[in-house]
Amino acid sequence: MAGAERVLRGEVPYRDFFAFYTPGSFYLIAGLFRIFGDSFGVARFSIVVSGALFPVITYVLVRRRCSRAMSIFVASLALLTGVAYRFLVLHNWYSTLLAGLALYSALRLIETHRPVWALALGSLCSLTALFEQSKGVGLCFGLVLGFLMLRFIQRKQLFRKSELWGLVIGFAGPVLLVLGFFAAQRSLTVMFEDWLWPLRHYGLANHVPYGYQNWSDHSRQSIFGTGPTWAILVKVLTISPGFLVPAIPLLAAGLYVYWSVLALRRKATAETTAYYITVSSVLIGLLFSVLVARADIIHFMYLLPLWLIPLAWILDSREINSQLLASGRAGLICFFAASFGLMGLALLSTTTGARNKVISRRGTVRTTKIEAVLPYINSHSAPGDTVLVYPYLPLYYYLSGTRSVGRLDYFQPGMNTQEQAQEMLASLQSHPDSPVLFEPGFWQKIGTSWPETPIGLIARDPIGDYIAHNYRVCQSFESSSGSYFEYMVRSERACP
Repeated sequence: MAGAERVLRGEVPYRDFFAFYTPGSFYLIAGLFRIFGDSFGVARFSIVVSGALFPVITYVLVRRRCSRAMSIFVASLALLTGVAYRFLVLHNWYSTLLAGLALYSALRLIETHRPVWALALGSLCSLTALFEQSKGVGLCFGLVLGFLMLRFIQRKQLFRKSELWGLVIGFAGPVLLVLGFFAAQRSLTVMFEDWLWPLRHYGLANHVPYGYQNWSDHSRQSIFGTGPTWAILVKVLTISPGFLVPAIPLLAAGLYVYWSVLALRRKATAETTAYYITVSSVLIGLLFSVLVARADIIHFMYLLPLWLIPLAWILDSREINSQLLASGRAGLICFFAASFGLMGLALLSTTTGARNKVISRRGTVRTTKIEAVLPYINSHSAPGDTVLVYPYLPLYYYLSGTRSVGRLDYFQPGMNTQEQAQEMLASLQSHPDSPVLFEPGFWQKIGTSWPETPIGLIARDPIGDYIAHNYRVCQSFESSSGSYFEYMVRSERACP
């Protein structure tokens, strides 16, 4: 939202502020703000709409091969634990929605061979990449993988020339529009540099084991080490989707091989083969995008509405003949209903427990704990003032109506570069009247959330050292998330 706010002020991504993902979400949210008003509620409502569409997409994709009851069942799982798992305004949800629509268009193209579906597929693939480049690349890779396999199996041309032209025109349209806009803003080169920036820098701090849970020692102890045995079992059942969801893409990869072998042996119909290979190959491509970015449970949950499709195949599909599955399906359905239901209930209880009202400059926000940081910022700054929130919480800029002192809205040691550190230092030095909202305990989070961060980069933090030597603490307080912040001003200046 901070990036969308910058766009509303007339700034251009990459040229005027740093961002390492494609610009779709900036302009979507900025457009919503322009039409419906610049408020926190408008931004979150866009996530509500996405969350309402996810079960529909899951249903129509599953219904092609599974019963209506099973399609409703997995759509309900998508509704319970989709965007509710991480109800934040992020590009991830928009790109997942676009990827799901692209997959539906691909199936419709194969079924009907109508050029309009080719045009839709190309456009949706392009838009997915323009909202999140890694997911867009993974989606395109998966589609190419599936189409090539179908071409090899069928031994004939998969699409007519009109359909191929529809794919090309649909994909090129949004890309050329974006390239033309940023070329007119004289920011084309820096845009490509920022798009490729994650390949060189993002992975160092964000590399985690497959399905990483992001648990702190305290969280692990509260789950597995407190309460009676029955309570621990209930908690384990509640968090079990976090272990099951990362396994589903591997299942999709296995089913891709399974259906490819059946098709090559002519033991499956062309319609059945086309459906299973197209869907499973797209899921393989999306798995690739997660592995390239960050393979923790959060990034797997961003794609939950699509991961649920192969789960439905296992639980219901009549084309997978297995005596073991047939005998255990009822138990598996009960288990998934209980585990996802408990997780959904836990997420709902967290939401309904948010009863503390915080008045921000972008509307009322509800929190589970008392929020002391935002009211203090609002009372000691005017809209449009410059502040530095360090190291990492740009949401405060948006809710307080303030701006970052420089091009970067946050700086994370181990991910951002030393050149960017020097740029932020220069911005601090050129804004001596701007206060700093500093979180001294952020480094404890690095060990949990970014465990591969080199310890030397944390120890040699030039921005933190500069703040420690040139600023003094005026007030300390706790945020609604339980983090402690210090409001600091330059040493030679008086506290407000």
